[in-house]
Amino acid sequence: MSQAAHFLPPWARGLSARLLLLTIVFVMIAEVFIYLPSIARFRHAYLETRLSNAHLAMMALDSATSATVGPVLTQRLLDHAEASAIVLRSTGQGTVMLMHDQVPKPDLTVDLRVSYWYDEIREALDTLTEDDGRVLRVIGEAPKAPGVVVELLMRESGLRRAMIGFSQRILALSIVISLITAGLVFLALQFLMVKPMQRLTEGIVAFRADPENPSTTIAPSRRSDEIGVATRELAAMQANLVQALRQKAHLAALGEAVSKINHDLRNILSTARLVSDRLTTSADPYVRKTAPILLDAIDKAVDLCSRTLEFTRDETPPLRRTRFGLRDLVEEVIAGLAPAAVGTRWLNDIDPALHAVADRDQLYRAIANLARNAMEAGAGRIAFKAARAEGRVAMIVADDGPGIAPAARERLFQPFAGSTRRGGSGLGLPIAREVLRAHGGDVILQDTGPGGTRFRMELPEGAAETPEEDQALSKRSIS
Repeated sequence: MSQAAHFLPPWARGLSARLLLLTIVFVMIAEVFIYLPSIARFRHAYLETRLSNAHLAMMALDSATSATVGPVLTQRLLDHAEASAIVLRSTGQGTVMLMHDQVPKPDLTVDLRVSYWYDEIREALDTLTEDDGRVLRVIGEAPKAPGVVVELLMRESGLRRAMIGFSQRILALSIVISLITAGLVFLALQFLMVKPMQRLTEGIVAFRADPENPSTTIAPSRRSDEIGVATRELAAMQANLVQALRQKAHLAALGEAVSKINHDLRNILSTARLVSDRLTTSADPYVRKTAPILLDAIDKAVDLCSRTLEFTRDETPPLRRTRFGLRDLVEEVIAGLAPAAVGTRWLNDIDPALHAVADRDQLYRAIANLARNAMEAGAGRIAFKAARAEGRVAMIVADDGPGIAPAARERLFQPFAGSTRRGGSGLGLPIAREVLRAHGGDVILQDTGPGGTRFRMELPEGAAETPEEDQALSKRSIS
């Protein structure tokens, strides 16, 4: 069987590159959330510094004499505070002002005494986006003089330039941090996750290419995390699969040989059966008495050969689905088995209106196998019931036999190993389950014990639901 080749993706398209890129992106996103309160705090600190400088300028004004206070000193004090006007208010001392002859009209008032973090973030973003040279009126308490209120007028352009410079430094630092963090996270995850996943993937690809080669199985890992568990489970699964494939190859060769032997053996036994029929007319009473036992043994041997050949040749033929009534099918099964089941009572309790869409011949074969097993187990009563349940048709085959022994339940559906009676082939239940699973259903042992055994056969109900679809399907089945 040809298989398409699978190759690992290149580095740029693998987990490593995606991990590195995602780490950088996530760190930058985190830096954005850190940047917003940082720039707001920087703006607040900048304005506080301007107020402190303005307070110092006013203190210098208080120490100067009236003769020395002139336009030159006033300009120097205002330049030191980077303000156009300064007003100092204190309890009991009145108001002191320092300003130019022409004071600009303020565009925005910023009161540092009453500020909230969300307002500061919004105002900081406004400062960064505005570029029209607004005049700010800043009000706040003097840092080292409680009870003194400082008010100044200043251009926003200086604040904006300082905030842009701070933002550029934050951006550069964020890029460096993101690269360092991404590199460290990348290296850590490369050795902790990516490399082990690459080895795991390479092992899967190699095993898929040659599953019967034991050398392609992956080595179990000693790690205690999820990757270690996955590696060990994969190694165990591959080992079991290699063993199963090897056993399957041996069984296939053995099955082919057994099929040839069975074919010849069945012909020999058929000949022996014809010859043994003459023993029933022998004049010797002892021969006539033992002839039926011999014939029965030969019949069982022929039946075993036939079933073995039938199972080994069964390759799940394509289903020929038709729509039919389940009650009619069960009646045919009963009619075929009743002559060999003397004293067995049959109960067909299936609604005549219940239909199924399936391969009628194969479903007949599955139901007959279950009924035959119950009959051969010594059941005196075999009942059939069926009903729709959750889009499926569920049929119950119940008997009042002695039940299935616990030792046989474990291998009930294994070919040649699940026979519940001595001399049985052990193929009835495996064939029944194979037929039902080919239809998308299953056969389940529902209950067993001294009071009898119940098997549940589940079958998809089919697609035809409306009368028009039923009629169309019936016509197609008939044609």
